[in-house]
Amino acid sequence: MKKRFCALLLVLAFNWAAPAKAETVRVETTQGSSYLFKVEIAKSHDALAKGLMFRRHLPVNTGMLFIYDKPKPVTFWMKNTFIPLDMIFIREDGTIAKIVEKTKPRSEKHIPCEEPVLWVLEVKGGESAKRAIKAGDKVVLEQKHKHVDQK
Repeated sequence: MKKRFCALLLVLAFNWAAPAKAETVRVETTQGSSYLFKVEIAKSHDALAKGLMFRRHLPVNTGMLFIYDKPKPVTFWMKNTFIPLDMIFIREDGTIAKIVEKTKPRSEKHIPCEEPVLWVLEVKGGESAKRAIKAGDKVVLEQKHKHVDQK
C-alpha cells in the first residue's frame, strides 16, 4: 500500500510540476505559409528524458522542443505518453529532416531518426498534416539556447 501511494505521488508530481517557460517557434513551409507554436523547451537531461510523458492533453499550437548539445541520430518512444504526437526531427540548419505523424500513445516501439538532428519538435498528433508541414520546411526559434545539464 505504501509503495502504491508513493508511486501515485510521483505521477501526480509529474503532472502538476510547473511547465517550463513557453517560447515560440515558427515553421516556414516551402509553399510560403508560416505557423507559430508555443513550446516548452527541453534541454536538461531530465527534461529530455521526460518529454511530454503523463500529459493527458496538449492544446493546438503548442508542443515541446527538445534541444541537443550537438547534432546526432536520436530515438524516441511513447511509453507513458498518453496522447498521439507528431514528431518533427530538425537538422542543425533548421530544416526538417523527417516527420513521424500521429505516434501511438503508450507504445514502446522505437521511433528513430538515423540522420543527425539538433532539435525535435513534438506537437499534437495530426498538426503537421493539417498545415501541410513537410520534410525540407524550416523551423526557427528566435531565442538561442545552449544545451545544459549533460550527464
